[in-house]
Amino acid sequence: MILSNGLLFASLALDFVNFASATDIVHYPPKLTNLNNLTFVLNGIGTPGIFNSSITPDFEYGMYNWCNMPHVRAREYQTPSSAYTLKYIEIIQRHHKRTPYASNTFFKEDIPWDCTGEGPVYYGKGTVGVTDDPTVIQWSAYTNSQNPFTDSVGPGFVGSNCAFPQITTGGLNDSYTHGADLRAVYTERLNLSTKADPNTFKIRVTSNPITSQVSGGLLKGLFPDSSDVAALIQADAFDSLTASYSCPAAKSIFTAYTTDSSNWTEHLVNAAGIYEELDEVSGIAADDTAGWHTSFDHYYDNLSAKQCDSKPLPCSVNDTFLCVTQPLADTVFRLGNYEYSYYYRDAYNSTLFSALSYGAWVLELVGHLKEQVEGTSDVKYFHNVAHDGSLSPLLGILQISEMVWPGMGSEIVFELYEKNSNSISNFFLRVLWGGQPMQTSLPFGTNSSGLLDMIPVEDFFEYVHNTIGTGPELFAACQK
Repeated sequence: MILSNGLLFASLALDFVNFASATDIVHYPPKLTNLNNLTFVLNGIGTPGIFNSSITPDFEYGMYNWCNMPHVRAREYQTPSSAYTLKYIEIIQRHHKRTPYASNTFFKEDIPWDCTGEGPVYYGKGTVGVTDDPTVIQWSAYTNSQNPFTDSVGPGFVGSNCAFPQITTGGLNDSYTHGADLRAVYTERLNLSTKADPNTFKIRVTSNPITSQVSGGLLKGLFPDSSDVAALIQADAFDSLTASYSCPAAKSIFTAYTTDSSNWTEHLVNAAGIYEELDEVSGIAADDTAGWHTSFDHYYDNLSAKQCDSKPLPCSVNDTFLCVTQPLADTVFRLGNYEYSYYYRDAYNSTLFSALSYGAWVLELVGHLKEQVEGTSDVKYFHNVAHDGSLSPLLGILQISEMVWPGMGSEIVFELYEKNSNSISNFFLRVLWGGQPMQTSLPFGTNSSGLLDMIPVEDFFEYVHNTIGTGPELFAACQK
């Protein structure tokens, strides 16, 4: 595989000869900013954006907002020349804001989460008889002091009635707004009805219930007269949307440039003092085996979820004067974004990892686009609700110029346009990130600027073929 310095990559002692013969993976480094500048990350001040509200002022819309990322809205939408006709869109988004994951609630602090009346909803539905309209069942988590195993799951559960994770009311409201904003932009352009037509619209989720929770809010805004929509889902064994398919080669590559690399451990070593401050509040042992010190993921999720939901930063249960300060939380947020930039863009083999780990979904996307070009599909709009672990490798494959940790509601839109000239149809692709054409490091666009704005769709197809290969080639490469 050819990398940006022109050297042949030996696959870290793994044999990828067969895959390399069919692909030509070129890693184009990202832009250097404060996001991937370790000196600034450790010693700077402030956050990469907004971390305490879903609201971004109109005059700042487009900036990074971890709680509610910018998406397509009518106010900022750039309409292409009338020479282009929008034929199809495919959107992939991260779910909206939620409680922390259970694994991130092991702080020894007492800030409960109240999800009364917020769900999640679980019940079956039949087609005939009394079961066609059953009673809605809403889960409410609880603990019982007589259960001796309660304390082993983490203090975050005690006093809370939420599932960990679940979409909060705020996240559900953001989902609705997201759907309504998309409707305002694409209703006329795609001739959308107020009801979802299964022949022209598809929505897909993962097996994690939070993606279905978000879909409920999103669809209320997108198709206000729909009350019953089928969501597509693949089995975990081969799901491309959540990237849960087996790819040992991708895992080996990722381990090699993270766990086994000094390029990765450098920031953890330099952040030792930051960990000491956090551990003193949380009670997490310095030699824990749950991953609290192999990255800042756990701390980031715990602190950011609280701030997005207007909760205070935690204090120690042993010393109420010992708390996580805002500057300390800001440093964690800078470190989290630094880590994601390294994972998916800065690391030498990050493009290879992303191609292997998320190539299957991209091949499905290409299939959808080709069906439109060939005129063999009636679908006009395909919407995917997924996770940060879905958008991140996709951003890596697209080689975005400035990589961030995709926040809540992050959205990538693939717009396929047709331009008719002298009775000859040509198709062009525009990719939107944060509602605007995505800036990448790829040699695409005018003067190879990297802007994914009306590039010939055949160029995109060729890039995917060179980077990911065919389905059989990807499958074989994953098993190496």
